[in-house]
Amino acid sequence: MSNDGTLITSISGIRGIVGDGLDPSVLVRYAGAYGSWCRERAEGRACHPLVIVGRDARPSGDACAQIVIGTLRNMGCDVLDVGLAATPTVEVAVLQGEAIGGIILSASHNPEAWNALKLLNEKGEFLTPDQGETIIDRADAGAASPVRHDELGRYETRDALARHIDAILALDLIDPEQIAAQNLSVVVDGINSVGGVALPRLLHRLGVAEDNVHCLHCEPTGHFAHPAEPRPDHLTELTDAVPAHDADLGLAVDPDVDRLALVDDQGRFILEELTQVLAADFLWGHRDGPFVTNLSSSRAIDDVAARRGQPVHRSAVGEINVVQRMREVDALLGGEGNGGVIVPALHHGRDALVGTAFVLQHLADTEQALGTLHDDLPHYAMVKDKLPLPDVAPDRLLSVLAEEYADADLSTIDGLKIDFEDRWVHMRPSNTEPILRVYAEAPTEDNAQALADRFKNELQSLIGTLEAA
Repeated sequence: MSNDGTLITSISGIRGIVGDGLDPSVLVRYAGAYGSWCRERAEGRACHPLVIVGRDARPSGDACAQIVIGTLRNMGCDVLDVGLAATPTVEVAVLQGEAIGGIILSASHNPEAWNALKLLNEKGEFLTPDQGETIIDRADAGAASPVRHDELGRYETRDALARHIDAILALDLIDPEQIAAQNLSVVVDGINSVGGVALPRLLHRLGVAEDNVHCLHCEPTGHFAHPAEPRPDHLTELTDAVPAHDADLGLAVDPDVDRLALVDDQGRFILEELTQVLAADFLWGHRDGPFVTNLSSSRAIDDVAARRGQPVHRSAVGEINVVQRMREVDALLGGEGNGGVIVPALHHGRDALVGTAFVLQHLADTEQALGTLHDDLPHYAMVKDKLPLPDVAPDRLLSVLAEEYADADLSTIDGLKIDFEDRWVHMRPSNTEPILRVYAEAPTEDNAQALADRFKNELQSLIGTLEAA
């Protein structure tokens, strides 16, 4: 990851504060590098390469999208503009349109002043680390290749959501009639972005009656009614609204709808870590197969896998890392503990819409309340803490710490993870912010916080030692 002021480049995309790091020249530089790369990869085709462009609802989205679209066309790429669209909707549109790639303008859970370019390849997946480095190097070198006036790409618009929902309903385990028979009532928190449009449309198609969908912050103004990350302290309106409406569940997403958080019928927030666990428990009830998640995800998935007699594999944090590992082991399902669910039968990307369909189908299959399913899941406490990224190189810092714990159960696939008998701690540089993340999981919140504090103190002590050396 590199960080130039408020511009951050990593495998998670190019993101920054609009007007303070992410300015029009940056958008042109990266879109130009990407568009030229796409055109080169499409050499030999009879027509221009097609790039799908979509955005979340944040206020800068339309202006940034116009710059990106114009740049792509000047690089000789045709553009299909799907407008306000979830990240997974754009990913599916790339596959359905046989496009060479896609760009989503969304800074995910960052505040509305931020925006980002999320770059996709022809598989509708985030660029691999090697592909991402290629684009970054080209952008840094100003290596764009505009075409002549008579070779400019064409422009078209389309709503891609309907076809995304069609693809979800076409999955053989999803039965809208069975879901409709449950007469479910659902509260949706759309965080004033595309989830407020996409989730109600999906729910209606899944068989939830229009009067049974209760919306909070579903107008896509881009002015987020609360902090955008779907965490319990940000979703108190939702946890209050579910019992107030006598609803069966609540749904919350981030601004680009690749993360799903749940509230059960008792108004209890279901830890984001358990979204993928519920999805896996549903799918394993129908078929066998490996699951892939990242190193920072809860042990709850391992416990449920053990009940079902299924294998779990771990990868570095980052959606593309999970996806690459999924391909290696031919995974049935994957995800990340931030509420991400990846269903390869649909596409290889985190998708809150298909996650929602799996949860509703799970309720219909079991004919149990979400609170009952929630109580049956393994429960751990997780603390997600952080340290400012020091001047000391993080790899060096974590390497020294690993030497001190050489006799422990370690993983250095991504930063440093130390597994203890009933708890673990994972320390790694963030892909999206200039910080060192310190995640800890243990039987209780006090245990988890104590473990995080212990290693934050050890890291700070090491920083002082290394800076003095």
